[in-house]
Amino acid sequence: MFVDAMGEEWILSEAQVRALLDWIGEHAADHRSVHLLLVTVAEGPLRPSEACSLRVRDLVLHSGGSGELAARHQGKARAVPLQSRLAARLREWISEAGLQENDLLFPGPRGGRLSAATYQRLWRQAQEAVLPHDELLSWRLGEPVDILWESRLVQLLKLGVDVVTVAELAGVHPAWLALRYPYCFLDEATETDGDCSARAANFPESTAW
Repeated sequence: MFVDAMGEEWILSEAQVRALLDWIGEHAADHRSVHLLLVTVAEGPLRPSEACSLRVRDLVLHSGGSGELAARHQGKARAVPLQSRLAARLREWISEAGLQENDLLFPGPRGGRLSAATYQRLWRQAQEAVLPHDELLSWRLGEPVDILWESRLVQLLKLGVDVVTVAELAGVHPAWLALRYPYCFLDEATETDGDCSARAANFPESTAW
């Protein structure tokens, strides 16, 4: 298995993710679904292509306030748990937008699939407005939207969620995570299984939005 390793310097901090999502929320009036799409990508974690394919019927809301999404990647389905805050936002969005069971969860302006060009344009504008423009960091302005997904995976790994759980959430193989983010595993040998299990007992909610 060959996987390009991603250096830690590419990963967005929670503060940067929050600032980017806030900017998009304030400037996406004509594309209301874009902001919530990207919040779901950042929190899920979901690839943008997966989030764009979701339909209302793929969202299951539990009585306790949490929920889950039935995501699909390369023909394989998986359940992605949602913390109560995001589940509530999605519930409100469905009601506000008047969406029906078979509708796309994040539709484009005419009800069809939200185009990548639409959310990528807003993403680039947010990067220009929010991220540093100095000589050392200006190269980060070209990061694709997928960096939200990748940053969430790194956050979960650093919080101590075990690699198998993160891999299941992301729809990847555990070995892929180890090869993609090797710096997240430098201290793994010093942790016991009990340490990881205790911290993974509750799926951590992002504070980035």
